[in-house]
Amino acid sequence: MQTITKAAVRARLAAMRAAGERGDVPGWVLITLMTAGLVTVLWAVADDQLQTLFRRAMGSVTGP
Repeated sequence: MQTITKAAVRARLAAMRAAGERGDVPGWVLITLMTAGLVTVLWAVADDQLQTLFRRAMGSVTGP
């Protein structure tokens, strides 16, 4: 019969946590790259409209 110690259980849990965290990184990288791609495409398509919107917003601001 094999005896399982607390240290062995802790080591196994730590290994499982580490493996899970490393496996999640590619997903976050993909999400980040996709978001950057969407922003780039939207910026390229709507550049003139965004500039006009910004100019109107800044023109409507009144200061002291």
